[in-house]
Order: sequence, then C-alpha cells, then structure tokens
Amino acid sequence: MVACARCGKMILTHRACPACGYYKGRMVVNVLEKVEKSEKKKREKEIQIKEKETKKQENLSLKELSKKA
Repeated sequence: MVACARCGKMILTHRACPACGYYKGRMVVNVLEKVEKSEKKKREKEIQIKEKETKKQENLSLKELSKKA
C-alpha cells in the first residue's frame, strides 16, 4: 500500500484512489458522481419507507373509522 499523491489516503498500488479518483495525476474516476448517485438511492429508499408508513396509518385510520360507525 502507498499514499495517494493527491489526497494522502492509503491505496493499493497501480489503482485509482477511491477517495479522490486520481491516478498518476489525472482524474480517472469522478468520485462526486458516485457519491451523488448513492445518496440519491438512499433518499429514494427513505421516501419509499415514509410513503409505506403513511399508507399504513391511512389504512388503520380508515379501519378505525369503519369500526366506530
């Protein structure tokens, strides 16, 4: 393992740095795009979970209303 010349993180030799995306002084991987995609997926999952919870609450409230009537 060696230190990345750009950011100083420890990386395997002859590999692009996973932290900054540089190899031999050139950017070969756009790390920010990958971070944005993973964050987007996490947010989509959170939204789906919230939607499921609200649907459950709505269904329960409808059942409760039918029992009271």
